[in-house]
Amino acid sequence: MALETDFIVIGSGIAGLRASIELAKNGAKVSVLTKSKTSDSNTEWAQGGVAVVLSDDDNAELHEGDTLVAGAGLCDEKAVEILVTEGTKYIKQLIEWGTEFDREGGKLVFTKEAAHSRRRILHAHGDSTGKEIVRALVARARQEQAINLLPFSHAESFIVRDGRCVGVRYLDPILKAERDIFAKGVILCTGGAGQLYQHSTNPPVATGDGMAMSYFAGAEIADMEFVQFHPTALNLENAPRFLLSEAMRGEGAILRNAHGKRFMGDYDERLELAPRDIVSRSIVSEMRRTGTRTVFLDITEKSEEFLKHRFPKIYETCKYFDLNIAKDLLPVSPASHYTMGGVRTDLWGRTTIPGLYAAGEVTCTGVHGANRLASNSLLEGLVFGARAGKSAVVDSSEFRVQSLELKEENPKSKVQNPKSERIATAVSKRVKRVMWERVGIVRDAESMQRALSEFEQISQANLSKASRNFVTLALMVTKAALWREESRGGHFRSDFPERDKDWKVHSIQKQGEEISTSEKINFQKGAEA
Repeated sequence: MALETDFIVIGSGIAGLRASIELAKNGAKVSVLTKSKTSDSNTEWAQGGVAVVLSDDDNAELHEGDTLVAGAGLCDEKAVEILVTEGTKYIKQLIEWGTEFDREGGKLVFTKEAAHSRRRILHAHGDSTGKEIVRALVARARQEQAINLLPFSHAESFIVRDGRCVGVRYLDPILKAERDIFAKGVILCTGGAGQLYQHSTNPPVATGDGMAMSYFAGAEIADMEFVQFHPTALNLENAPRFLLSEAMRGEGAILRNAHGKRFMGDYDERLELAPRDIVSRSIVSEMRRTGTRTVFLDITEKSEEFLKHRFPKIYETCKYFDLNIAKDLLPVSPASHYTMGGVRTDLWGRTTIPGLYAAGEVTCTGVHGANRLASNSLLEGLVFGARAGKSAVVDSSEFRVQSLELKEENPKSKVQNPKSERIATAVSKRVKRVMWERVGIVRDAESMQRALSEFEQISQANLSKASRNFVTLALMVTKAALWREESRGGHFRSDFPERDKDWKVHSIQKQGEEISTSEKINFQKGAEA
């Protein structure tokens, strides 16, 4: 028996939770599907903070300007304007809902991160900002009886009828079988695809399934060549690539090479506070120059008392690995961190498929352009999650939920056998390694052609849906990176090292079609919500 609800939200990070609350506030019944526990998302892992105009010496124009500079000419100016102006309202709302940002003497504390011209980064519990925001949003969502949280419910595909998205097929955690749920609209908030790479700061759930599902449903996907690599992930053998927040460099941490020399001055006058793409490439160049696999982050000029208070999670994690951040140089190297590209949307979260909306990292709204400004991601999820919820309600006011009898009357069990699980693991490992080595921080045509050939060969095998999604995403990133014959933002090609004004366009990918271009990401698809 198929299920019915008013709206389906896939994902429970900041975008998904904020969209769900917006829908429920408007009287809608909402089912929130997540493939892990409700709190498990990229949002929960976000350390540094959220950028917002709230301090006395800041304004929206300055925040907008910093965002546009970081985006390397590909930001949509209207989208950025919405982000920085509406962001203040929604952050104040978060505070009203009980989010405990750090304060001193009752006043909010702001810090500075790379490429920001002002101290405008709010943080919570030092370096656990995302976790605190998720806590507050989950608590707020639980106050809405109309929101039904369904953890461990892995969405597998969209149900599209007569060109409109009317539901989702997901894996029921109790039945261990596929099940269908129908709705007036679906809001996709599944996060990014950092796990495409061998080394990533993202949680295991960040496999990009939402992007692949949208692609197979016929949606347009934009700017997949732009991947942001965080410069400073902890680089220890047999340890996860734990993120050492950019806020550490904002508080004065410097980078040293294997010989103890501070090196960022050789690459950029902004030193450690240059944009992330520049710092990441500088680290790669320095590691190659010195023949080593790591550089070091040095924040030992700060007192241990300050660091324990400002970065408690980082302090304790490093301590677990026998590192004292107040006394030791911390081994770091870049790791994949954020996907600027994604499902193409308008300014209200509408995708190119009626009934399907999206918000957060899974999208390409035009906010980030070719390179995301630090700490704008949480703000984007908050602002555009709310906007997607509003437009979904307005657009679907005349639409009635109608269950569709699908061919599979008796859902097929999805319990994998050991052989298929081994194949999926092998595919994942190989794709991650090839992406890291050939479609990573520094790219060139020869390496990417080899990667493309291998991915195309893998895609011909009899793969599970998850593996098919994974390989398809790798193909999309590689094809877009091969297509863009210039260097811009998070996309750097050693064979085309300069930015080219003739490439100030967006890449658009759609199933069954060649890459097309658009001068703008956003398109007006419906009425203002």
